[in-house]
Amino acid sequence: IGTDTGGSIRQPAAFTGTVGLKPTYGRCSRWGIIAYASSLDQAGPMTRTVRDAAILLGAMASHDPKDSTSVDAPVPDYEADLDEGVKGLRVGIPKEYRVERAPPEIDALWAKGAEWLKAQGAEIVDVSLPHTKYALPTYYIVAPAEASSNLARYDGMRYGYRAPGEHDLIDLYERTRAEGFGREVRRRIMIGTYVLSAGYYDAYYLRAQRIRTLIARDFTNAFERCDVLLAPVVPSVAFGIGAKMDDPVSMYLTDVFTVTVNLAGLPGLSVPAGLSGEGLPLGLQVIGRAFDEATVLRTGRALEVAAEFKAAPQPWWRLA
Repeated sequence: IGTDTGGSIRQPAAFTGTVGLKPTYGRCSRWGIIAYASSLDQAGPMTRTVRDAAILLGAMASHDPKDSTSVDAPVPDYEADLDEGVKGLRVGIPKEYRVERAPPEIDALWAKGAEWLKAQGAEIVDVSLPHTKYALPTYYIVAPAEASSNLARYDGMRYGYRAPGEHDLIDLYERTRAEGFGREVRRRIMIGTYVLSAGYYDAYYLRAQRIRTLIARDFTNAFERCDVLLAPVVPSVAFGIGAKMDDPVSMYLTDVFTVTVNLAGLPGLSVPAGLSGEGLPLGLQVIGRAFDEATVLRTGRALEVAAEFKAAPQPWWRLA
């Protein structure tokens, strides 16, 4: 089980050849999770197969009075409909998800995924999500702003780590938050505090919220022409640990295909579908209407059957 704020279930799944499901916002309780960005965070399963994800979601999805964002909606039997297939389903291909400098193998796998679904009876339609280009800057204003607010309580007095040997209260706060948070967390808190500060709130946070509304509206309009969307998960294969730490902008760009789903509160599924030229896993993403995880999972199952992905890493004890 993981949490997905901007892709943290789907991206690791794509990088490791596993299945990752980010449910609709409000489908699963967030009670007990350390809040990062409260309007974006959602818990979901990370599994070997789409069927396992369906089973796990069925157990996780429910209304929880302890979480005010938890939605009281019927929970279908996700596993029961998995093998119904995609015949007659309209699958949208968002043209804005083609990015420059992305490896050709990403686009090739995306095209192959569309062919797999078409061969099983789905109709492939082109759709537009015109405000996609604003998704990353919108996300990296909204999420840090909410993080700044949520993580303010971790001050060494009320929650979490407490730095030893403090001289006074200010010193305790500064040392605790410097030692207790990593570099990236501190960076995001600082960005969030800045965009919420007097004089900048309207220029950044308020404008980002307005654009977020437009991004959600794009999906609503797209789903008038299709039932699900098919897209890549990330614009690259897995990169080395720490490889992008000195270039945070490059690291943030890997979120380009996933943050839109969180901003709109929709369900998204990452399904392993192939290997790169280096032998690293590549995933395809299925995006659906709010609370229509059943169709998302059914489409994911159709991709899984067609891809026949069985690649596995060599056991670590044989690598020496």
